[in-house]
Amino acid sequence: MNHLQRQQQQQAQQSKGVRAAKTKKFQLDTKTYIWMALKGVLLKFWWAFLIPVAIMLIAVPFPQAFGWCLGIAITLNVLWIVFWVIQFTGITQMEQYKFLFEKVNYEISTQHILIKLNAKQGMPVTWNQIQSAKKGKDHYYFSLSLAQFIYLPFEIFKSENDMKFVDTILKRKNLLAVAEKEEKSPTA
Repeated sequence: MNHLQRQQQQQAQQSKGVRAAKTKKFQLDTKTYIWMALKGVLLKFWWAFLIPVAIMLIAVPFPQAFGWCLGIAITLNVLWIVFWVIQFTGITQMEQYKFLFEKVNYEISTQHILIKLNAKQGMPVTWNQIQSAKKGKDHYYFSLSLAQFIYLPFEIFKSENDMKFVDTILKRKNLLAVAEKEEKSPTA
C-alpha cells in the first residue's frame, strides 16, 4: 500500500467516525414560520413598545388629549405588528425562500447542520452562521438572521441519543446556556 492509498484510507475512516444526529423528513409550516419569526422580532425589538408608552405620557399634563394619545398608541402597536406579519408572509411567497418550506432531512454534526433536500442536494449551515440557539419545550430553534432560522421539533429526531448529542454540541459551541439544565433540576 503506497502513501497516497494510506492517506485516502485514513480520511475515509475519519469521515466515517464523524457522528451526526439525523432527523426524519420535516416540512416547516408557513404559519409556524410566521409565528416563530414574529416572536423573534418581538423579543429582539421589545423596546419599540416603549414609544407608544411615551406617547401616552403626553396625556399626563394634558388630560383632554388622553383619547388621542391612546388612539395613536394603539394604532402604532397594531401597525408595527401588521408590518412584520406582512414581511414574513411575503417571505413565504418568495421564490428564493421556497427551500425553507420544503420537506427536508437534517444531519447535525460538530462541523455543521446539513439541510438535505434529497440524497444528492443539500446545504450546509456552519455553526458560525448561527447567531443563537434556544431549546424550547418541544423544539430547537437556531437563529441565522431576523427572518432565517432552523426550527426542529423534537418529534423528528430518530432517538433520544440524537437529541442529547445536539445538546452537547450546543453547549460546546456556547449556544445553549448551561443554566437551562440547572433551572430544571431541583436544588438542595
